[in-house]
Parts: sequence; structure tokens; C-alpha cells
Amino acid sequence: MKRRILDIICCPVCKGKFMLTEMEGNDTEIMEGLLTCTSCKRVYPISSGIANLLPEDQR
Repeated sequence: MKRRILDIICCPVCKGKFMLTEMEGNDTEIMEGLLTCTSCKRVYPISSGIANLLPEDQR
């Protein structure tokens, strides 16, 4: 996932901002990590550079 889209994407449930927990990446890409909504606290994984923003029951 490109770092620059962190400013664009939001939680699909409540439209809150994300806090990134990065586990692997470089200056421009996030390869592994977690996106946590600062409002509703839902957590979305980033795996192999792809953020999965589907609801938990559909992953």
C-alpha cells in the first residue's frame, strides 16, 4: 500500500481516520501492518502491500 494514500482513505464503517501500525515497509510502501480506526477502533490488516477494508465477517 502506498504511504501517500493514508491521507485519503478512511474507515468504511464510520469514516474515521486511520492510525498505522507498520510491521514491514519502506519509505514509499507499507507491506505488512494494521490500520486501526481512531473513532470506532475497528482494525483492518495490510498484507502483501494490500489493505483489506472489508468488514471482518467478509474477510
